[in-house]
Amino acid sequence: MKIAIVGVSGAVGQEFLNILNERNLPFNELVLFGSARSAGQVYDFKGKKLTVKELKHNDDFKDIDIALVSAGGSTSVEFATTITKHGAIMIDNSSAFRMDSDVPLVVPEVNAADSLNHPRNIIANPNCTTIQMVVALKALENLSHIKRVHVSSYQSASGAGAMGMAELEEQVTEFVEGKDLTVNKFAYQLLFNVIPHIDVFTDNGYTKEEMKMYNETRKIMHSDIQVSSTCVRVPVMRAHSESVWAETEKPVSPEAFRAECKKMQGITVIDNPASKEYPMPLDVAGKDDVYVGRIRKDLTNPNGITFWCVSDQIRKGAALNAVQIAEYLIANKK
Repeated sequence: MKIAIVGVSGAVGQEFLNILNERNLPFNELVLFGSARSAGQVYDFKGKKLTVKELKHNDDFKDIDIALVSAGGSTSVEFATTITKHGAIMIDNSSAFRMDSDVPLVVPEVNAADSLNHPRNIIANPNCTTIQMVVALKALENLSHIKRVHVSSYQSASGAGAMGMAELEEQVTEFVEGKDLTVNKFAYQLLFNVIPHIDVFTDNGYTKEEMKMYNETRKIMHSDIQVSSTCVRVPVMRAHSESVWAETEKPVSPEAFRAECKKMQGITVIDNPASKEYPMPLDVAGKDDVYVGRIRKDLTNPNGITFWCVSDQIRKGAALNAVQIAEYLIANKK
């Protein structure tokens, strides 16, 4: 078993390395790929020195079984055939293939079996905000079919990659030193601010990020669920938060939903308001699960329930989800 990481120098690529080091995937060799700028860099992995190879249109993927790819949508589109033509399965973290009908879009806790049907040898990793929401929604769907969801996201700087986190850190330093704040990665200053704008706006007034939550949720859950979202960038380093309101066909009590969440793989429940216990990004950063709390009945609809969920955007929202897909493929010999 040979695994490749494509885009190893980025925030998600680095997290791939960390997670593969932590988990016991049965592979013999790890191969690292990057841009011409990253080629030649050396990383330590389980006591070995691994040198990054430049991603090129050649036969470097001939013996690769699974390629974990996080190099941006344009790179994924350009190199998909190069990566997959000899049989390697490409698990892609970009949005390039997510809505293609012949590419499965997978969150293992929700629809793992979809990953076994991959006619193009490509499996898409969903958007980070979608991933954490559907893990929690799966627990609710187990109790009653979900008709519609309203969600507001509070998305960390890590959603914009290593450069986003670096800019937030830089703004903190500049503020302390009394300097003008650098604003490059985000539309506006992120420090001491919230920005209700992630990705570009579409003709219907929603951003692409918000439309991803609508379209991807329906594909992953094989459902007619309706999702309306507002995605907001907040000055948090990593871990996204979401305030979710869901309407089900039948009433679901908070107690039943809480119990179902506790049974679900990949969910940790922290829900004790009397003791001020609820998930927060500061506590969840670096952890694997989707954390759920503030579970309560909606005051305006007898079939409504609302909750708060938090998850590390770089781990479960990106790298970990892809690695879990790889683990499922290996376990099922696909």
